[in-house]
Amino acid sequence: MKRLKWPSWLPIDPYILLLLGTVGLAALLPARGTAADVTSGVSTAAIAFLFFLYGARLSTREALDGLRHWRLHITVLACTFVVFPLLGLAARGLEPVFLTHPLYTGLLFLTLVPSTIQSSIAFTSIARGNVPAAICAGSFSSLVGIVVTPLLAAALLGDSGGGFSADSLVEIVLQLLVPFAAGQVLRRWIGGFMARHKKVLGLVDRGSILLVVYTAFSEGMVQGVWHQVSPVRLAGLLAVEAVLLAVMLALTWYGAKALGFGREDRVAIQFAGSKKSLASGLPMASVLFGAHASLAVLPLMLFHQMQLMVCAVIAKRRSRDPEPDRAAGAPDDDPRVGAGSGVSSG
Repeated sequence: MKRLKWPSWLPIDPYILLLLGTVGLAALLPARGTAADVTSGVSTAAIAFLFFLYGARLSTREALDGLRHWRLHITVLACTFVVFPLLGLAARGLEPVFLTHPLYTGLLFLTLVPSTIQSSIAFTSIARGNVPAAICAGSFSSLVGIVVTPLLAAALLGDSGGGFSADSLVEIVLQLLVPFAAGQVLRRWIGGFMARHKKVLGLVDRGSILLVVYTAFSEGMVQGVWHQVSPVRLAGLLAVEAVLLAVMLALTWYGAKALGFGREDRVAIQFAGSKKSLASGLPMASVLFGAHASLAVLPLMLFHQMQLMVCAVIAKRRSRDPEPDRAAGAPDDDPRVGAGSGVSSG
């Protein structure tokens, strides 16, 4: 029996459809009472397990090997954790004409989360860019984001983040940092097992995120937060996000050129520096926002799908560029070039 495949011509990430289906389920059948308590507890455990897997997957040696591209990594980190948040703060002027306060809070939060790993690698590969640099840049961004994103949220969101406090900081450490560190420590012994069961663990990843989304949107339905959103507001949010993505794509491409990077490095910088991670952002939002997480993650979910569609078009166009000068990037026989050619929801 042939395995069914998602049509390559369809621009919507199938995982986004699953996320939307989960949101619909939460709208129709939100968890209440005892069921809500159980779902919340399981979701908390799922978040901790997700970050344990993130820690166990991150190759310390690969990260250290990538340090020779330190200028590139600093550029990507600056785009992710400096330029993006500054644009998010500048968007405050759009409130309340285009965005309600909860939607603006979600927009600002999306500018604080780390970059993607899988899709950055995939698009860099398609566009014939520096794939090893994209691997390391995405890994560094995820690693730094575990610490920097909550700190930026505490500084920029304040009480909008569900009341950031010392208790919130302890919760972040216990749910995110401790599992991640445990995964790094145990990687030496479980790395082989994880490599052999990569597909199964990938399903666990995605299933855990779906559970987090269901829990967040169930709490939002019970709290009645969706009465604050109208089709006009959603259209305004999409327009703002389209401008945000366009600005970041232009800044990363032409800014990298101004900094003297070669074509292959510019490709890696553009795809790693212009995107935000749904996989990291959703569980972080659940910890930071609590019952208000449903509206907080909506801008991130929309931006994620938008970036996949736009970057897929850009990557295909870049792949038709004249053969680049290989001196600036990875050699032709680098075994990591072409890795991750399938786009996922990283």
